[in-house]
Amino acid sequence: MPPRSALADKAIEVLRENDRGSYTVPTKGLYPFQWNWDSCFTALGQSHYDMSRAWTEVETLFAHQWADGMVPHMVFHEPAPTYFPGPEVWDTGRTPPTSGITQLPIAGFAIHQLFRRQPDATRARPLLEGLDRWHAWFYRTRDPGQTGLVAVIHPWESRDNSIDWDDGFERVPTEGVMPYERNDLKHADPATRPTKAQYDRYLWLVQHFHGLDWDSTRTHDASPFQVADPGFNAILIRSCLETAELAEALGAPEIAARNRNWAKLGLAALDGLWSDRHGQYLPLDRVGGTLSDSPSIGGLIPVFAPIPAHRAAAIAQTIGGIAAEIRYLVPSHAPSDPRFDLKRYWRGPVWLVCNYMIADGLNRAGEVAMAERLTADSLQLIEQSGFAEYYDPRDGTPLGGGRFSWTAAMVLEFLEPAPEAAA
Repeated sequence: MPPRSALADKAIEVLRENDRGSYTVPTKGLYPFQWNWDSCFTALGQSHYDMSRAWTEVETLFAHQWADGMVPHMVFHEPAPTYFPGPEVWDTGRTPPTSGITQLPIAGFAIHQLFRRQPDATRARPLLEGLDRWHAWFYRTRDPGQTGLVAVIHPWESRDNSIDWDDGFERVPTEGVMPYERNDLKHADPATRPTKAQYDRYLWLVQHFHGLDWDSTRTHDASPFQVADPGFNAILIRSCLETAELAEALGAPEIAARNRNWAKLGLAALDGLWSDRHGQYLPLDRVGGTLSDSPSIGGLIPVFAPIPAHRAAAIAQTIGGIAAEIRYLVPSHAPSDPRFDLKRYWRGPVWLVCNYMIADGLNRAGEVAMAERLTADSLQLIEQSGFAEYYDPRDGTPLGGGRFSWTAAMVLEFLEPAPEAAA
């Protein structure tokens, strides 16, 4: 391997700074606990300089998997007296406390990548079993109609305040929401964060699910908010396929077959979310029974899954059109949409983890030039604005939290060949 660059050294410094021994916080202050998909991306970054620590990151996450198979989106390893919503709000009865919802299932992809980079069967086998249980939980509890698509029932399970959720979110009440003081506004500009109206609805859903004792056999049908997010489903499909490959390597053919079947069903159903007009996929408002006219990054991320070649080519063309409107790819919503917001969380800004997944998918589909553009834009943002949580797509202004773990992790993934490829 060639000598590590100064930028890679800075990325490692950020990851070490946020390392708490067995888990990594996204950033100090704003996000002081362990988040599900953050940890999985972080583990990919850690694998470039400490494989054992990378395995520990995902092992710590799966150590808190629920008995029903769900892997929660947050684990409160430390007391949280000033954080909202803290453990006392979730009140899930777990020790240590966790939230009661899940998050985007990138773990299957990440864990298989770790195994490819260091084939450690002893550490991978328990994680394989956890992945299989989690994926089964998704298709059992979030796709009760057996459509092939799973639903998000709280925006915090996916891209928090994406424009994709606006239609379905209108059905969520705000009456009876507990008094609260937000922690995020103490650490970031309110103009870059979700609005109070959105936050009220987030809290209403938390209270609603708490009233159902966090019973995931009931929460889907009881939620006024049910969205089949194409990006979320594509990540799950890719993770199922990666889990199947890992299962084959570890001699677990039944797990491999189950996960391949889920992926096959998911891919077939995903195509029903395609929009020729937008040249990408759209979210399905399951309660309303209609596709939402919301061309967001959630409809571009499906290239991360093995979608048909003509769909991948169309997505590359769509991104090319977006490139004519902004400086940095890929904004989290189409700039042509009047709801596009340059600076507000998930309603316009660029996120390096999304660039990473889209670039990976474009490369696999043979759309190499566009993948290279995404990588170049990502690294230029880092050089210009540091390791921010997200960025203004027009001028690269850093937004949200600073010295962010998953941003640093993605820099290492972009800069350095995967360890298994460099061997």
